[in-house]
This record gives sequence, structure tokens and C-alpha cells, in this order.
Amino acid sequence: MNIEAETARIISLFQLPFMQRAVISGVMTGLMGGMLGSFTILRQLSFFSDALGHSALLGVSIGLLLGLNPSVVLLPFAVLFALGVTYLLEKTRLWTDALLNIVYSSSLAIAIIILSFVGQYKGGINQLLFGDILAVRPLDLIFSSILLMICCGFIGGTWRTQMLITLHETLAKIRGVSVSFHRCTFIILLSLVVGISIKSIGVLLVSAFVVIPACAARLLSRTFSSYIILSAGLGGFSAMVGMVISAVFNLPSGPSIVTTQFGIFLIAVTIPRLHALNH
Repeated sequence: MNIEAETARIISLFQLPFMQRAVISGVMTGLMGGMLGSFTILRQLSFFSDALGHSALLGVSIGLLLGLNPSVVLLPFAVLFALGVTYLLEKTRLWTDALLNIVYSSSLAIAIIILSFVGQYKGGINQLLFGDILAVRPLDLIFSSILLMICCGFIGGTWRTQMLITLHETLAKIRGVSVSFHRCTFIILLSLVVGISIKSIGVLLVSAFVVIPACAARLLSRTFSSYIILSAGLGGFSAMVGMVISAVFNLPSGPSIVTTQFGIFLIAVTIPRLHALNH
């Protein structure tokens, strides 16, 4: 292989507008996924993000059945679905994982049945399942940047409250914190982040996109603030590295990003053990 020619090819590839949009979109969604994912795993909502991601298939199928643009239907559906599941979790006595399993399986089954009636979309199922970050449009970047600012503003503006709710919800209620309001707001933001990430990562991998950077950061950080910052940083960094790997080896972008995140997680598992051996 001619290294100079290959390097020139990669550089020219990243000079293309669609590739630049893909990298920017990947980094922004990675930052948001890592930031919210850090709270998600501490609040034991990791399976919630998985159920939310798979339910997106139902939203897309309903949109197609009604003759609407799936991208337009996806985000409102994700928010309504997330609020509906949150309501069920609060009003029923079922275990969280059991209820989410019911919702997850049922929505997936209904979506597949609906899609069986929508023949013209069968060719695009792979893009929906595994993502197509190269199809990101300028409008998607605008929405992602606005959502990133909202996420940063919400977490930054309610930092102590979010930390208290995450670490000690009972104490937060005693202090008069509106736990229900903050929980609903967080769920809405999480559903929007998951919804917008599906276009890049796909339905099957979006949960890993949210959970893996947060788990890696949890192994490497010692304070709550460093944990949140590191989780967001690892999310953005792994998205950028994954895109480069995808371009160099001509691999699917979504799986490349998640595989990169998994590699970072393995490193995070190894580092504390090496540190313990040295001492």
C-alpha cells in the first residue's frame, strides 16, 4: 500500500462537505450522549435508552404508514414515548426492567408488522438499524447544535440539583426539589438525543452510544464533576476517532464508532488494574 497516496485520499475525503458534516454531527451527538449517559447509568436507566432507541422503529413505521417524513415523526414520537413510559414506571408496581422489556418487545413487534405493509421502505431498513452518518444534512447540524446548547445549559444550570437527585433522590424531595419536573425534563432531553443519534448510529447501536462512554468514564474518574466531563469527552472523542477509522478502512460509520467506544472501555478497565499492580 502506498502510504502517501492513502494519506492524500483520507485528507481529500475529509475535505468533502458531507464528510465534514458527518464528523461534526458525530462529535456533537457523542458529547450529548456521554453527558446524559453519565446520569443515565447512575439512575439505572441504561435499559430505558435501549427501549427508547428500539421504539424509534415504531415511530418511523407509523410515519411511513401515514405518508410522512420519518425524520419529522421520529423526534416527537420519541418524546411522547419516553413520557408515556415514565408515567407507566411511576404508576405501576412492576419492576423497571420487566416493564421496559414489555414496552421494548411490543413496540418492536408492532413496528415490524407495520413495516410489512410499507414495501417501499424495505431497502432502507439497514440505514435505520445501523445508521448512516454520511446522510446528515445542514439542518440536522443546526438542530444538534441547539440541542447540545440546551443540554449544557440544563445540566450546568441545575448541576447541584441533578447531582442530588442522582445520588440521593429522597434527600432531594425532603429539600423541596421538584424531582418529577427534573426527571421529566431529563427524560425529554435524553429522548431527543437518542432520537437524533439514531440517524448516525442506528436503532440497534444507539443504547451503546449512550452507555459505553459513561461506563468507561465511571472507571476512570474519582469525583462526580470529573465523571460527567470525562464521559462527555469520551463520547465526542470516540465519535471522531470512529469516523476516521471508518474513512481509512471503508467501514460502516456507526459500528466503527461503537467499536471505538468499546476499545476505550477495555482500556478503562485495564488502567486501574495496572495502577494497582504497580502499587
